[in-house]
Amino acid sequence: MSILELTLWIKELFAIGGAVMLPLVLCTLILWYGVGYRFWAMKDFKHMGVRDVVKRYQQNAGIPADNRMAEAVKQGIELKNRGVRNLRRHLDETFYGYEREIAKFAAVTRVVVLIAPLLGLLGTVTGMIETFQSLSTMTLHSQSGGIAGGIAEALFTTQMGLTVAVPGVLANSLLNRKQQQIEQDLSQIKDVLCHHPIPTKELICDEK
Repeated sequence: MSILELTLWIKELFAIGGAVMLPLVLCTLILWYGVGYRFWAMKDFKHMGVRDVVKRYQQNAGIPADNRMAEAVKQGIELKNRGVRNLRRHLDETFYGYEREIAKFAAVTRVVVLIAPLLGLLGTVTGMIETFQSLSTMTLHSQSGGIAGGIAEALFTTQMGLTVAVPGVLANSLLNRKQQQIEQDLSQIKDVLCHHPIPTKELICDEK
């Protein structure tokens, strides 16, 4: 498909969908940008046994971190080896960047998933209004499309709203589950490091 053909196809879609097509397209772009970012942020955080990872890097701190969990564990062990006071607070501050990154765009994608079907419904309503106006004036064809144009707009915008929302709901659900698992792993790392001190050093942890 050439650029000219693609441009004409896009113009035709906007003509069929009416005024709600622009916000629907924007919702699509925002949704999949947010989903892609969250997937990228969490893809390297492999699910492993937290206690095994902590034990591995306690025994050999020189092993390079091969994923985000290992990197978080190494940072926590470095703090622990320095014998810092209030280790829990320092771990919270250290892991805050990870937690914020994996949660980024979560609220935006959730809002887009809620808005998209409503925009489709709005397009349905405007399309039906155009249809009934054409029926009332017996206008089969008009500049705005007439009866056929109104029905096409009503059905097309509904389809577009659902096309955006349904995959968005599924992707969001999977990513939210992954986010919760990562947050649980980070919390477990804090617990393991705080409540299993190295015998040669005295550590003080804040209890939650």
